Amino acid sequence: MEPIIVGWGHTPFGRLDQLSLEDLIHAAAKEALTSAGVEGKDVDAVWLGHFNSGLVRDSFCSSMVLSIDPGLRYKPAVRCENACATGSAAVYGAIDAIRSGRVKVALVVGVEKMTGADTAAVTLALGNAGYLKNEASYSFPDIFARYAIAYEKAFGDPTEAMAHIAVKNHLNAVRNPLAHMRRTLDLSYCLAPSTKNPVISAPLKVTDCSLISDGAAALVLVAHEMLADFPKAAGFKAYQQVNDYLPMSAKDPVAFEGPRRAIDQAYRQAGITVGDLSLVEVHDCFTIAELLMVEALQLARPGEGRKAVIDGVTSRDGRLPMNLSGGLKAKGHPVGATGVSMHVMAARQVLGMAGEMQLPGASLAMTVNMGGDAVSTYASILEPIKT
Repeated sequence: MEPIIVGWGHTPFGRLDQLSLEDLIHAAAKEALTSAGVEGKDVDAVWLGHFNSGLVRDSFCSSMVLSIDPGLRYKPAVRCENACATGSAAVYGAIDAIRSGRVKVALVVGVEKMTGADTAAVTLALGNAGYLKNEASYSFPDIFARYAIAYEKAFGDPTEAMAHIAVKNHLNAVRNPLAHMRRTLDLSYCLAPSTKNPVISAPLKVTDCSLISDGAAALVLVAHEMLADFPKAAGFKAYQQVNDYLPMSAKDPVAFEGPRRAIDQAYRQAGITVGDLSLVEVHDCFTIAELLMVEALQLARPGEGRKAVIDGVTSRDGRLPMNLSGGLKAKGHPVGATGVSMHVMAARQVLGMAGEMQLPGASLAMTVNMGGDAVSTYASILEPIKT
């Protein structure tokens, strides 16, 4: 049995001081059930994506979902964690359960509450997703700065392309009412270090880094055999996961082999090439990561992604619009919610339900969610099944 997406929920992303972790879970999950037209009693199992790593004290929170509807009580619920790909890990757990025949209706929620911690604490928590045995001294800005440095050594300075990526994603976020930062940025501002845009880890500046955000997103997935029961549905033309080595030192940063393999496997599963895609939501935790994704997607040859970005290939009116939601850079990056959010945004696009973000005629949308420094990558391709 193949899975289809029949409902979704999505809170705003941002600094949501008035909402607890549980509040966020409840808001997204309730909206997803309502969107799908199902009740708790109809759900067979629940998957909750929550990275945490000490950001909040709630480390055993999968059953928080159950209290939104008495019908969910006693239903199996599990918490998933896979660094910044935590949300997609939860989605794929539900996919596997539906394909096995064990589950017909699954509720998936991704959530993170980050802004209650200061920047140093968040940096430490995220750093726990690295290889602590030998690389504990590197923060994630440090790690992706090394990616940018390696790219420069191999192909030339990526700074201008990275600035264009930041500008594009902030422009896209203006159309997304759920985005954390709905504000445009000037190219000149993103290019030059300043007191308001300081260097975080050379060459990465503040404008090269994704946001520290609170937020949650949710999906209802069901077996395809239930299609007649729902008015709308998006299907998975591909779903592929690849894990690479954990140590940064064991990988060639410029090759970006984990994401490249996951994307290629998804293309092969779907029987398509990059030219068939309408749009893509990629993991732009740092602008250099999006630049490397451009090349991993085969939009450009290695070293030629810079020109593609600067020429507007990934802009809203370009050959392959990228991160129409604003991406992690401007939509926000509540870690456990990110992968689920990507699937929500992609499903809305292919079903023509993306509001101001809608790309006319969107028919195939890809999501590429990455955990760690290209360690765990999930690549999905969504298509409309019923509109």
